[in-house]
Amino acid sequence: MVGVVIVSHSQKVAEGIKEMALQMAAPQQKVVAAGGMADGGIGTDAFKVSEAIISANTGDGVAIMVDLGSAVLSTETAFEFLDDELRANVKIADAPILEGAISAVVEASLGSSLTAVIATAEGARTLNKC
Repeated sequence: MVGVVIVSHSQKVAEGIKEMALQMAAPQQKVVAAGGMADGGIGTDAFKVSEAIISANTGDGVAIMVDLGSAVLSTETAFEFLDDELRANVKIADAPILEGAISAVVEASLGSSLTAVIATAEGARTLNKC
């Protein structure tokens, strides 16, 4: 099952999105929040992200949801701390963090591939709310 990592500048935001997404996930679904800095401050921490990726990995790949551009940079830096095999099976979704994470977790819970999970998360960009 594809794991999902939520990377936010805020620990509270990442944990809140994780909590919401798990409400719709299969019991064994891996969802890991990697929000904020190690000291609890606002920001993103590449080491925290790399640890979250390792924790979320079940062998089927890891989908990463990010909130802002610098979260992408921290996540790309985190990739450097991963072994080549894992790095090849981790993708950042170009998706809204909340809607994308929930969509990704539901798709991953169905046992879908990393490619399908990323596509579903990215499809959340076009969801109309009105």
